[in-house]
Amino acid sequence: MRDWLRALCDGRPWWMNALMFFCGYMAFVYLPWDFFVKPAAVDAEVWFGIRFHGAAAKLLEIPHWAIYAAGAYGFRHMRPWLWPWAAVYTAQVALGMLVWNAVYVEGFIGLALGLISFLPFLGLAWALWEARPVFEAERPTLRERYGEWALVTGASAGIGAEFARALARQGVSCVLSARREDRLRELAAELEKNHQVATRVVAADLAASDGADRLAAAVADLDVAILVNNAGFGLAGRFDRCDPKRLREMVQVNCMAPVALTALLLPRLLERGRGAVLITGSVAGRQPLPLHGVYAATKAFDLLFGEALAVELREHGIDVLVVEPGPTETEFQEVAREISHPGEPASRVVEVALDALGRQPSVVSGWGNWLRANAASRLAPRSLVAWLARDVMARQTPGDVS
Repeated sequence: MRDWLRALCDGRPWWMNALMFFCGYMAFVYLPWDFFVKPAAVDAEVWFGIRFHGAAAKLLEIPHWAIYAAGAYGFRHMRPWLWPWAAVYTAQVALGMLVWNAVYVEGFIGLALGLISFLPFLGLAWALWEARPVFEAERPTLRERYGEWALVTGASAGIGAEFARALARQGVSCVLSARREDRLRELAAELEKNHQVATRVVAADLAASDGADRLAAAVADLDVAILVNNAGFGLAGRFDRCDPKRLREMVQVNCMAPVALTALLLPRLLERGRGAVLITGSVAGRQPLPLHGVYAATKAFDLLFGEALAVELREHGIDVLVVEPGPTETEFQEVAREISHPGEPASRVVEVALDALGRQPSVVSGWGNWLRANAASRLAPRSLVAWLARDVMARQTPGDVS
């Protein structure tokens, strides 16, 4: 618990951590109790120092909840939009303290109590206003944080190609690996031309039992600082209608390859005392997924492996992140023989991942995906979740394999 709290509180002054915990308490304990449990007849809500009762109080608790939920999230991830709105809201609270005592406490005592309550909140509002550099501080580039070279698997298209582009934009030279060498060479030429970084192309099939070993050997002379375990694929359809050979290859690429590559490259990262390991997971790994059962299981493996590794390696200077996209605009659906359906851009998934790297062990890309990944599994029995997931997947799976 102590280590978790220390990791949670890193990167903020103590008083911002206090605000983060207070906002979390208000959003997830006090206001839900106030809204759902407290009788309307005795409920009261205060805005700008004016007290509201009954139905009006219940209604005004909703924006209060939204503000505190945004505050908890904003302080947790140090979002730039907290400035100036955190200061503005706190100034409103300070004003409310003054008005409240002036209106509801008579005479000199009311004025004195108003000033006594007003000044601390005004000071906090001023501190939040002055904290603009903290909220808007630019992070060092990935090259400055970790080093010169990155290895990106599955780099020939989709999320892997976008990872390579994003890394190159921050000055990181890239080893590009996948099976399709022609596409890798096109991407390498693009990165060298647009970002003046070095590249190396290594065609490798991670479905082969020795694929990870061959790839690690091909980069042994490079000081690889960032490993992006992105290669992977899915296969939609009822289990007995899936090719057993293809299922074995999926487990090899999605599970065995990230473990093997991480194990082979990690000693050098530990020797350097800094580095990063990224794993492309999926929201599919958050629940049982009929008609995509093996794929979901491999992504659950990736999630648990990456989150555990993040804790093990944090004190050694190695940042580990599992990014969990939902449907994405890549070749995945075609390869997995899914019926085409909308998804978010691969570049957005990568943006979310690199923003979260070093701040948390896993991240779901997109609020809609986050709700799908968490709401059902936390609010409904797992047996029901599996049936609900089956209905969703049935709409995305061709009838001849479902």
